[in-house]
Amino acid sequence: MKARYFTLDEAKATLPQVKALMEQVQAARREILRLRPDVLPVVQQAALNGGNKQMGELAVHVMRLEEGVKGIMALGVVIKDIDAGLVDFIGVRNGREVYLCWRYGEEDIDFWHELNAGFAGRRPIDEYIR
Repeated sequence: MKARYFTLDEAKATLPQVKALMEQVQAARREILRLRPDVLPVVQQAALNGGNKQMGELAVHVMRLEEGVKGIMALGVVIKDIDAGLVDFIGVRNGREVYLCWRYGEEDIDFWHELNAGFAGRRPIDEYIR
């Protein structure tokens, strides 16, 4: 799945879909982490007897997480950090490629950063973002 260029308006129009998919990813992640202490014994037991309820429950959450990630990527959005819910939309500022940055829990796309700057280099959206 290939990333695409977004204007700020296009990124903002896509954000509701990204938010819904990221909520799915984060909910699945929370459940996987809740079940994680039991993962190894569950996997081992499932391998011996053909499966069990805990393994089935874990698999459902893994599939939901994967489905959400693939859904975001299918929109052309770059996933930077699943744990933080961090995504970037490739945009243009002053004729240069930049990332329009959004993190799970934020209301809108309010920041951008250089391609090599990362989250720590975020700056507020300005009039140079097209």
